[in-house]
Amino acid sequence: MSKYDTTLDSSISNNSHYQLLDLVGGRKSVLDVGCATGFLAQALVERGCVVSGIEYDVEAAEQARQHLDQLVVGDLNEIDLAEAFGGRTFDVIILGDVLEHLVDPAVVLGGLVVLLAPGGSVVISIPNVAHGSMRLALLQGSWDYRELGLMDRTHLRFFTRRTLLAMLRSAGLVAVDVRTTSLDPLAAEVPVDVDRLPPGVVDWVRQQPDAFSYQFLLRAVRDDAAGVVEAAGLEREDLTRRLDAAEADAERLRREVETLRVAREGAEADIRTIQATRSVRALSGPRSLYARLRRAGKEVTPR
Repeated sequence: MSKYDTTLDSSISNNSHYQLLDLVGGRKSVLDVGCATGFLAQALVERGCVVSGIEYDVEAAEQARQHLDQLVVGDLNEIDLAEAFGGRTFDVIILGDVLEHLVDPAVVLGGLVVLLAPGGSVVISIPNVAHGSMRLALLQGSWDYRELGLMDRTHLRFFTRRTLLAMLRSAGLVAVDVRTTSLDPLAAEVPVDVDRLPPGVVDWVRQQPDAFSYQFLLRAVRDDAAGVVEAAGLEREDLTRRLDAAEADAERLRREVETLRVAREGAEADIRTIQATRSVRALSGPRSLYARLRRAGKEVTPR
């Protein structure tokens, strides 16, 4: 099993895979670059997408094959992408935690742009090297690689928000939707010894831009007028669908509120009926007397 294999949980929004799926949408032709075992491709197929993939790990690629329309097994640092896909283009190209593993990610990203269909977009997730845990670790002189996470030992390139956006520009792309996953600097897998830090340093780091940004997630389009217009049209369609869904939810809630209102009015009518019965009226006198006696008892001052 690939160490990058995972199980998707669509109920957790503060998660890179959830955000990737949301940025892609449904019913698209998709190229999943670095598709691993196909866990993301499977979720996209369930959303009506037709997915192709690229993967260098042969064993993982074979697991992914069942979810893919086309599979290319090879090293992104060496493969001719246009030739590998025979002139095919895609509505969306996904690079989920891939670019940081490449020798020259800008070159690979530029090569992928030619595979974009008109109005297509590139969806990226990438770790933030300026996360607060990394800043605090560096203050302690620590730069230790791990099996997974921000300091995955197979990471060759590191990005901040600024350098990520600069790489997009160099590839002829512009970001139209930038998001993050959030994690407190002391909650990440990067070890930080708070006792070795001067007072106030952790609070200061927490206040810095992107200190809580564990990963960046974005959707980018070609940096030209046609690309931006096409992207705006797709965005409008997506927003329209989301608005329709929200209005449907609002109507459902309105009906539930009306049902509860009617039920409450029925309960109030039942209470009034019970209060009007002879037995309840008969108890009103003793209750009134009891209340007066309690008030009188409270007014007596003990000696």
